[in-house]
Amino acid sequence: MPQEHSSRFLASEVPPRPAEHCLFHVIPVPYEATVSYGGGTAAGPEAILAASGQLELFDGEACPGERGIFTHNPVNCSGPAEEMLERVAAATRLALDFNAVPALLGGEHSLTYGPLLALRERFGRFGVIQFDAHADLRDSYEGSRWSHACVMRRAVADLGLPLAQIGNRLLCLEEKEARERYAVTAWDAPYLYRHGTPDVPLPSGFPEQVYVTFDVDGLDPSVIPDTGTPVPGGLGWYQALDLAARALAGRRLLGFDVVELAPRPGGIVSDFAAARLVYALMGLALRALS
Repeated sequence: MPQEHSSRFLASEVPPRPAEHCLFHVIPVPYEATVSYGGGTAAGPEAILAASGQLELFDGEACPGERGIFTHNPVNCSGPAEEMLERVAAATRLALDFNAVPALLGGEHSLTYGPLLALRERFGRFGVIQFDAHADLRDSYEGSRWSHACVMRRAVADLGLPLAQIGNRLLCLEEKEARERYAVTAWDAPYLYRHGTPDVPLPSGFPEQVYVTFDVDGLDPSVIPDTGTPVPGGLGWYQALDLAARALAGRRLLGFDVVELAPRPGGIVSDFAAARLVYALMGLALRALS
């Protein structure tokens, strides 16, 4: 039986419950090892948990927290990347054993491989929907295949998962070629700016079961400025949530993560926006189950 973290997500509104009675299992992963520009992502999970105390139970449509939120103790992120990722996968497996929706808090984007591995073992083929300023499709970066810049390459190349990318606006030629090689669906931010939101963001045949990975730099820095590599020209708040809702329509959300928050001392804007994003994704997961 997992032990609950002393800092619970939305503790101000949601009373504690046993793990088996909670639909959502929050898993903090304070991992920071391969950041290549601004640092601070290790503090992201605790900042999100602290800010969640200022959220309302009602998300504008429903009260997802009423289905129960269990917050795990943070994953031990010491040691080699492979060992850390296996611990993340183990925490995800534990949440799945309770038939819960795992919600991982980062930490740098590398951690996403852990839940993808656990879900691949449990469900077989499913789709990945990535909100991000970057494609993260390099095969190796700065000498590591486990860099945050490689996590989506691991998803498509190593795990064989279909991928849809939303909000990208920085990618290299290697990543452009990887998109073509692995048939990645892409709705880049410049295209969305010029042409608007597509009615159906996912192609015919994309799996009905999906995982959402949301790098906060997918949003414009005017929404969340405190991240390792803020890139201008990103998604707006309601635009991003609308895209997520359209992508999830008729699909089951197996789990999700919110990563790359790098909280600034004394700052609260980004922390609160990231916490609200987590709760918004819980709401979308709940509505997808209805």
